[in-house]
Amino acid sequence: MSLQTVQLFFAVGIISVTTMTETGFAQKKKRAPNPAFAKVVDDPALPRVLLIGDSISIGYTVDVQNFLKGKANVHRIPTNGGPTTRGLQSIDAWLGDSKWDVIHFNWGLHDLKYISKKGGLVAPDQGKQQVPLAEYEKNLTKLVERLEQTKAKLIWRNTTPVPEGAAGRVVGDSVKYNAVAAKIMHQHNIPTDDQYSFVKPQIDQLMLKANVHFTKAGSLALAKQAVAAIEKALPKK
Repeated sequence: MSLQTVQLFFAVGIISVTTMTETGFAQKKKRAPNPAFAKVVDDPALPRVLLIGDSISIGYTVDVQNFLKGKANVHRIPTNGGPTTRGLQSIDAWLGDSKWDVIHFNWGLHDLKYISKKGGLVAPDQGKQQVPLAEYEKNLTKLVERLEQTKAKLIWRNTTPVPEGAAGRVVGDSVKYNAVAAKIMHQHNIPTDDQYSFVKPQIDQLMLKANVHFTKAGSLALAKQAVAAIEKALPKK
């Protein structure tokens, strides 16, 4: 190795050390804001739609907004909707004082997941379900009754499948929770956007492997399903 090369390496090393000394440890690059949470400026001539749900709905929010551009003002709650317990705590704030024409809503994947005493996601044999089925039924009933007070047209989006290998969840639990939800929706005459049945036969094409989340194409497909249900509920011109 030449003397010039050694000097260059030494100089680079000094610069690197100096930079670290002045700035401390390298900071993680800040994530760009998720466009799903971007502020929506309403067109007063259009109906108002609210999406309520967890990360699955976050994944399809922007596509739904794009598909309904010029047809509806599409908002979503400003966070991950989580389990029904979080819904009960936050529903009044999420609804606010605004008038909603259509509300497309879901809870389930966070209710049926298994957590430790500290609240972390764990294997089913190492924890308990965050919201057991009986409690889920009570919570969801209360949430539906609160949503009905808005006089909006309600659309239940049932819970998508739990694939094999998904952490902290049991395959088939979506079916159990959806059955309870279906009973409630029938009692309240609320239509269902049946995304479970849509996804189930094409899990490998739409969902990430061993994960309850979706590929970009999968989220787009869910958006189309949601839009079809929402368009039926929009006020007729």
